[in-house]
Amino acid sequence: MLSKDEQAFVEYWRENRLRKKLRFRQVAIGMPLGVILVFAILLNFFSGWYKRADMQINSMTPSQMLVIIAAAIGIILFIALFSARHRWDINEQYYRELLAKESREGS
Repeated sequence: MLSKDEQAFVEYWRENRLRKKLRFRQVAIGMPLGVILVFAILLNFFSGWYKRADMQINSMTPSQMLVIIAAAIGIILFIALFSARHRWDINEQYYRELLAKESREGS
């Protein structure tokens, strides 16, 4: 027998699973993690603790800076999309486990 919380989740997920698959709100929730990761990478990159890397940064051309910006945006988008998809997969797996549990107990 499913608990009230489990039954409520099954009903909620049955109604909303396709709508929740990938929405802007879900992607927006994962964005802060991506921004923090990119900020930490850029802070490490521009901190100057490694002298040879610092020399490379000082001789950087504008096209290299565009590549770094594009990579940062790519990292943010990947983390945001991955976290949204991962959260959906976890809920879907839990939903299927509860349905299997319900069908086993019903038999």
